[in-house]
Amino acid sequence: MSSNIKIVTTNKKARFDYHISDTIEAGLVLRGTEVKSLRAGKCNLQDSYARIRNGEVWVIGMHIGLYDNQGYVTHDPTAQRKLLLKRAEIAKLQRKVLEKGMTLIPLKIYFKNGWAKIEIGLADSKRKYDKRQDIARRDQEREMKRLEKKYRVR
Repeated sequence: MSSNIKIVTTNKKARFDYHISDTIEAGLVLRGTEVKSLRAGKCNLQDSYARIRNGEVWVIGMHIGLYDNQGYVTHDPTAQRKLLLKRAEIAKLQRKVLEKGMTLIPLKIYFKNGWAKIEIGLADSKRKYDKRQDIARRDQEREMKRLEKKYRVR
């Protein structure tokens, strides 16, 4: 099943800066040169977010680089791009965003069976002490693995 998924990019900073409570897969409305740039891996999700406007979900701040072999037809690298979701999913997201004050953050872009998909997460921002706890936990795990490797019986 995972063999037909090709990950283009992930937003590593998102999981550090936010508590991700729920994720949803959505399709992307793209032009031809945007798809070719994505296949070449020219995408950046840093500082991007999603908004719900007029019953539609839009990704803002996502950068898709220009395609190298393009002709005279091109695309805007930082254009807002529409996400393809069902009406019920959009309503559910809108309720959570309005009620709980959460944010929609793009987590990764990938190709699934040839179609460009984006995974967006329902996120709540972490406090500074939460980030420190994550760093401490990560350092502890790294140290445990190092010691485990050092004292492994062979």
